[in-house]
Amino acid sequence: MAEPVIAQRSPYAVDVEAGKDYWWCRCGLSKSQPFCDGSHKTTEFRPLKFTAEKSERVWLCGCKHTKHEPMCDGTHNKLPPA
Repeated sequence: MAEPVIAQRSPYAVDVEAGKDYWWCRCGLSKSQPFCDGSHKTTEFRPLKFTAEKSERVWLCGCKHTKHEPMCDGTHNKLPPA
């Protein structure tokens, strides 16, 4: 499997609304980070749909290597230097 593009080496702070669906970019190519804009269509990646359980600020992964998609798990701290 191909590696995603690292959109940024830190999470995105996003305010989500309870019950609303969101599409998190997995490929790293979206110009609407951290959300999908369809840029993945030339890749094997597909966005991840998630529904906010409550209205709150969440930290979405920017490096696209988290093990807890779509939330940041700190993996960006372990990536090799750019």
